[in-house]
Amino acid sequence: MPPLHRITCIEDLRRLARRRVPRMFYDYVDAGSWTESTYRANEADLQTLKFRQRVAVDIAQRSLASSMLGESVAMPVALAPTGLTGMLHADGEILAARAAERFGVPFTLSTSSICSIEDVAAHTSRPFWFQLYVMRDRDFVGRLIDRARKARCSALMVTLDLQLSGQRHKDIKNGLSAPPRPTPGNLLDLARRPRWCLGMLRTPRRTFGNIIGHAHGVRNIQSLAAWTVEQFDPSLNWGDLAWIRERWGGKLIVKGILDAEDARHAVDAGVDALVVSNHGGRQLDGAPSTISVLPEIVRTVAGRAEVWMDGGIRSGQDVLRVLASGAQGALIGRAFLYGLGACGEQGVLRSLDIIAKELDLTMAFCGRCHIRDVDASVLRPRASM
Repeated sequence: MPPLHRITCIEDLRRLARRRVPRMFYDYVDAGSWTESTYRANEADLQTLKFRQRVAVDIAQRSLASSMLGESVAMPVALAPTGLTGMLHADGEILAARAAERFGVPFTLSTSSICSIEDVAAHTSRPFWFQLYVMRDRDFVGRLIDRARKARCSALMVTLDLQLSGQRHKDIKNGLSAPPRPTPGNLLDLARRPRWCLGMLRTPRRTFGNIIGHAHGVRNIQSLAAWTVEQFDPSLNWGDLAWIRERWGGKLIVKGILDAEDARHAVDAGVDALVVSNHGGRQLDGAPSTISVLPEIVRTVAGRAEVWMDGGIRSGQDVLRVLASGAQGALIGRAFLYGLGACGEQGVLRSLDIIAKELDLTMAFCGRCHIRDVDASVLRPRASM
């Protein structure tokens, strides 16, 4: 492994993760649905935004410190909820949560995590956020919400864009499962990654900790498969959010907003924050990139809730582009997962260090000293690009 100081960008972490993580789990992270056009557009459209370089500005005293939902953060970036994180590296959710705590940014635990809510809470001291998938079994959903509250989670993030799963060709071809099925192809792939295998042998956390043993009738991986097929709820609608908000009683975030009309529904429902997201290009292929719709959604919300964005963010420069386009914060998924797959907890911490340094330097080159002073004026008008 190269020394961490020689890992200078997120792409370095991605390449290392690709060598170390089994193919089915690496592909789960680094792929989109159908033709992957939306997945690619998330990154490409961010790069069309060019910065205004300024000179002879006093930039000696700089700060990235900010807040998200009233919580002080080292920079306005949170770790997004990502399923199967504990399959990128043994105990992955625990390691990522600890890295986020050490750095000073929020961590969001997915319903589809390998480590359970209780596991992550037992290994961290800072409250984290919990992401909720709404299943048909509302009793199970209610108990998930109660478990998150008992674990002192400080916000609940409801994902709205997974009533059905997008067609992800690589996952289908790889026969994605947690743990991997012992097929000849999978066994050969695992044999090439002894570090990953050794880590998994040392941990008992190898399947969905928030579900198995908690959902009715789900006691093992076999019963989980049948339960999952039946549980995603295509009837989910805005009316369900009122019940969730009442049951939760705390800070509420919705994720999956990609249209101004839906943003209006979200703020009318009383959410505290919304995430402009297309699920990393993993749901509706052909949907717009998140950065292309962000300004319209910011205008629609008009300060009634915080607006954050995810999708395509691979650097601190991308974070600055998101903030300059009107968001109050950014969520990163793949960027920290590459770090996790490459180097565990230290890799996640390295990904955050890289993003913070790039964000600080780019902000300085644009003549800003504090992240709160970043606005559209740090970007060049599109007509002059």
